[in-house]
Amino acid sequence: MNAVAGIDCSTQSTKVLVCDADTGEVLRSASAPHPDATEVDPAVWWEAFTSASAGLLDGVSALAVGGQQHGMVCLDGAGAVLRPALLWNDTRSAAAATDLIAELGGAAAWAEAVGSVPVASFTVTKLRWLAQHEPAIAAAVERVVLPHDWLTWRILGSGAPCTDRGDASGTGYWSPATGTYRPDLLRLALGREVGVPAVLDPATPAGERAGMMVAAGTGDNMAAALGLGAQPGDAVVSLGTSGTAFAVHESATADASGDVAGFADATGRFLPLVCTLNAARVLTATAALLGTDLAGLDALALAAPAGAGGLVLLPYLDGERTPNLPDAAGSLHGLRRSTMRPEFLARAAIEGMLCGLADGLDALRAQGVPIRRALLIGGAARSAAVQAIAPTVLGVPVTVPPPAEYVALGAARQAAWASTGTLPQWTLPAEASHEAQPEPHIRIQYAEAQQALYGS
Repeated sequence: MNAVAGIDCSTQSTKVLVCDADTGEVLRSASAPHPDATEVDPAVWWEAFTSASAGLLDGVSALAVGGQQHGMVCLDGAGAVLRPALLWNDTRSAAAATDLIAELGGAAAWAEAVGSVPVASFTVTKLRWLAQHEPAIAAAVERVVLPHDWLTWRILGSGAPCTDRGDASGTGYWSPATGTYRPDLLRLALGREVGVPAVLDPATPAGERAGMMVAAGTGDNMAAALGLGAQPGDAVVSLGTSGTAFAVHESATADASGDVAGFADATGRFLPLVCTLNAARVLTATAALLGTDLAGLDALALAAPAGAGGLVLLPYLDGERTPNLPDAAGSLHGLRRSTMRPEFLARAAIEGMLCGLADGLDALRAQGVPIRRALLIGGAARSAAVQAIAPTVLGVPVTVPPPAEYVALGAARQAAWASTGTLPQWTLPAEASHEAQPEPHIRIQYAEAQQALYGS
């Protein structure tokens, strides 16, 4: 049996999945945790990979890495890591993002240049922060790579780091529309040019490790789309640490509002994406506040009416990326004696989380992206209450694929593609579908609360 492996190097852990290269059947898997932080020594990723992959890779012909996007890994001339990597969820570069937008001539100029308007998540803003706050380290930087680039390079053990168009499109200095880097934007951010990884085509191998082919790899959202077999018309709504709404599209997008990041995908097409910082952890935090677990939160939420009696949670518990409110905090609106009950808060938490993603789907539509259904994935997608409430908030039929590690699965599919030259057509298990009449008042009251507090 020909086996391939996919690695998901996420914020929270490294997962390794070994699959049948012909069918996609998962043969074996393992994972190892990462520390809960917004900056981390990349050595943690290598240690987690070696731990999770121990004994798993025998008989594997090819592997690929799907990694968390945007993280800044700074290397010196010898390839040594100069400081802990700043991860996508580190918002200390929010002011740098504001400065960079103004210096290039505004949001529209950035959208035209690289398809996205930079926010604190993007690598380009982290480079500006580094130049301003750690100038000695900035002066020593010879090369900047992303988490998936670094781990792929470390697995190979030699040569120069490489990347793919999907992950490169999240840096803020590579253009999906032209397929080229923008060295002027590197200079704008860091004050000078530094080395960046070569951008490989989706099916191009990055090299070989002990007789095992290593594919280019990609960003986590791009890998998830590949693992799901997403097609135009499918919007993937991922409810993990962050919330994302993205869709495969045939043309590049450039949203001057900054809501939609105009990324590339892992197949040669494009992946316009909206990201929120707050998703599954909104539910775990609410459950903890209510003294229950996630199953208990489900039961409470389903016992409350749609709209939670007017109670609205703006779930910006860790700041927010979309809307761009890095210093925001969560807030409750419409609190009355009648809604000061656990079931109403549980319902408001789920509806608030989903409203942010529904706004994301609207932003995708505004860029000409067709959306016929939503594919709901991620840890919070397993919630019975989320599944029942999602179609009422998102306004489209919701399909819930079976629980799986779709980032790792997509990376494994890319590995099979790179090893054979043909993208395998893997068949996923049956999906569960959920339909319900939209409840417009949920989003109306959410928008009113947002308008009252933030004016947008």
